[in-house]
Amino acid sequence: MSREFGFDRGTPIDRYYIEKFLAANTSLITGKVLEVAESHYSKKFGKEVTSFEVLHVEKTPKATIVGDLTKPETLPSAAVDCFVCTQVFNFIFDFQRAIDGAHQLLKPGGVLLATVSGISQISRFDADRWGHYWSFYPQGIGKSIKNVFGENQVEVLNFGNSLTAISFLKGVAMEELTAQELDFIDPDYPVSICIVARKAK
Repeated sequence: MSREFGFDRGTPIDRYYIEKFLAANTSLITGKVLEVAESHYSKKFGKEVTSFEVLHVEKTPKATIVGDLTKPETLPSAAVDCFVCTQVFNFIFDFQRAIDGAHQLLKPGGVLLATVSGISQISRFDADRWGHYWSFYPQGIGKSIKNVFGENQVEVLNFGNSLTAISFLKGVAMEELTAQELDFIDPDYPVSICIVARKAK
């Protein structure tokens, strides 16, 4: 139906899950908040944000921090209170090192709000430019982040079911399903995996 994740039909199903996750965690999107490439979600869901920071590997008009998550020497340490890191780790080959970079950027007590794709078509736009390397399962990405942040510092949430997984693969838009169909969670069909990881104080 769509090779554009449903963008040409409406709202992609994974965006429904991402926004639901961020809306449930607005109290954590506060203080100095960082996003990659832009600050769309920080501005939409943030509360009492003191500054909107943007990370990019190249110098751009929006970038306030120019650095590479896989190269710690390019990143400041203990710089932000919250890192809204949506749909990033799938597109970084050395994602484990990128998790280290995310941890480095956070102040003690800071929080990483990360989302990754599970069951998904390849993003051809990204694959042709910088790579689409991974799809994740909750156990794998959860363990990878716990290895950095600590076992008791991480919460992993799973969104999706067999219907939304098939629909997302086919490019069906969110608007073409009911809320009941979207909200049913079957852990065996992870469409979106969302993580809350807190840096120890």
